[in-house]
Amino acid sequence: MRLRLHLLVLCLIILFVVYSMASYQHRQTALEAKSRPFDTMIESDGAAVKVSDGAAVKVSGRAAVKVSERAAGRIGFLPHGIVEPYSDMELKPLWLTSSVQSQKSNQNDRCLIAIPAGINQKKSVDAIMKKFLPENFTAILFHYDGKVNEWNDLPWSKSVIHIAASNQTKWWFAKRFLHPAVVSMYDYIFLWDEDLEVDNFNPRRYLNIVKSERLVISQPGLDPKLSEIHHPITVRKKTGNFHRRVSRANKDCSREGPPCSGWVEGMAPVFSKSAWKCAWHLIQVSLDVI
Repeated sequence: MRLRLHLLVLCLIILFVVYSMASYQHRQTALEAKSRPFDTMIESDGAAVKVSDGAAVKVSGRAAVKVSERAAGRIGFLPHGIVEPYSDMELKPLWLTSSVQSQKSNQNDRCLIAIPAGINQKKSVDAIMKKFLPENFTAILFHYDGKVNEWNDLPWSKSVIHIAASNQTKWWFAKRFLHPAVVSMYDYIFLWDEDLEVDNFNPRRYLNIVKSERLVISQPGLDPKLSEIHHPITVRKKTGNFHRRVSRANKDCSREGPPCSGWVEGMAPVFSKSAWKCAWHLIQVSLDVI
């Protein structure tokens, strides 16, 4: 008799707990439906069921892929306030809440320089880094020869990002590691070759010219006395800060000259944030060219 009484009490307790949990869940669901933090689309047999305020309405075909602007602004229909859709390439040490680079970025433009780097060009890359890092640039080295540890003896090596993949091109790296959402925090993206000499180059002055002339895609001109010139349009002019002269000699895009009117050798392109968002989508995955 006593055992039955204990079992009855235990059953009543279990029922009370289950009822309390179900009641709490029901109240929470009703509260979420009332505040409408989610717009849910559920696919079912080629159609869709839109759930809103507890009511399910069947929609089909194209209507199923249309969501409200408020819902589209969220990632995966996550609620407001917890989504961080952008990122950057700054290193964040575990023992600090923010990097030194982030503290400097409040005063200057945020810019990124990315260079395909082979160990044979270590000297020239070292010179480039010494020019750019003091100007508040975030730097990435793409090691196409797979050698990373050989750069550790340089004082700035631990302050830049190293990405290694053997026998890949500059554009291969750019397509896979410089997605516009990742580099959108930077005002300008420098995607340079590794063998450029920068003895007479001033990154800050160059940025001032780019901003004053509102150039979205540009690159520094070459000194004809110090550089090997393959295309006249890449030569620095003695007059003025910039030029847009275009050679129109080969109208049929022959292989003996520049492929087309307006073509520029992409050895040191500089993209604005908006221009890179467009250019990134033009990089062909199968060819890794732009």
